Amino acid sequence: MDMAFDVQNEVSDETLLVLYGNGDAAASRALTLRLTPRVLGYASRILNDPAEAEDVAQEAMLRLWRIAPEWRQGEAKVSTWLYRVVANLCTDRLRKRRSVDIDSIAEPEDDAPGAEAQLQAASRAKALEEALQTLPERQRQAVVLRHIEGLGNPEIAEVLEISVEAVESLTARGKRMLTAALSGRREELGYGDG
Repeated sequence: MDMAFDVQNEVSDETLLVLYGNGDAAASRALTLRLTPRVLGYASRILNDPAEAEDVAQEAMLRLWRIAPEWRQGEAKVSTWLYRVVANLCTDRLRKRRSVDIDSIAEPEDDAPGAEAQLQAASRAKALEEALQTLPERQRQAVVLRHIEGLGNPEIAEVLEISVEAVESLTARGKRMLTAALSGRREELGYGDG
């Protein structure tokens, strides 16, 4: 029953998960190639630590494989379920971090060589990551899911287990806080006059 699948869009996530639950290894590979980069990106933006993000993405995918045989079609989208798992794992890790002395953590070195455009892009990305880290956790999760991962408000509401109105409020407040945090840096980041 092992078949080859187009990673992009040939078969739905749910169909691939059901096929994997029935023993199809090709479905597992296709779903892994499709979903892992997305959950890794989300975890990276929430945790701001690539190693921890990889651990979270791996754990989330393992949990997905464990539930595959019992997956009940139509109850939730696979990606929504997976984002919720990642959000919970990230929350757990952030809670554990709070008990660590922040001064004992070494600052990451930024030694990326390159052209002016690459430096400016890196500077903008760093400024955004720093600004994201200033947001309260739920706002950060909502903003990342909406504006970086591209999920719609109803999906975000499912992931965060809140109402669509609460998502709208979180993203609006988060955007305002990001704007305020970055407003004094417009010229430095190459966006013209501050």
